[in-house]
Amino acid sequence: MKIGELSQITGVSIRSLRYYEKQGLITSIRQPNGYREYTPLTIETVETVKLYLNLGLTTEQIAGFLTCVLQNKEAFCAEVMPIYRKKLTEIERQIIELNQIKANLIDRIASIQQQE
Repeated sequence: MKIGELSQITGVSIRSLRYYEKQGLITSIRQPNGYREYTPLTIETVETVKLYLNLGLTTEQIAGFLTCVLQNKEAFCAEVMPIYRKKLTEIERQIIELNQIKANLIDRIASIQQQE
């Protein structure tokens, strides 16, 4: 299948698919006319990449374990758990920071309203 068809099936833009290929997440066969040709298995790969991107992982992180996940169950890929734990710690830190910002904004709003 050509890149446009893969884009339509997966809902991923052609630009993103090219980026995934540049990052080594998907592969294509170049036809003599220069067009990329993808196998049907690429659909599953792109859907898997989308899942991990939605978890907030980077393409670099995904590249580190994608082959393992596609060949095995996620639980059998030792590379996944440290990345999940690191991402969770990062999110927890961001939540603390956002709560501090929220509290500061609430204080500022209350201060301004008192002056009115």
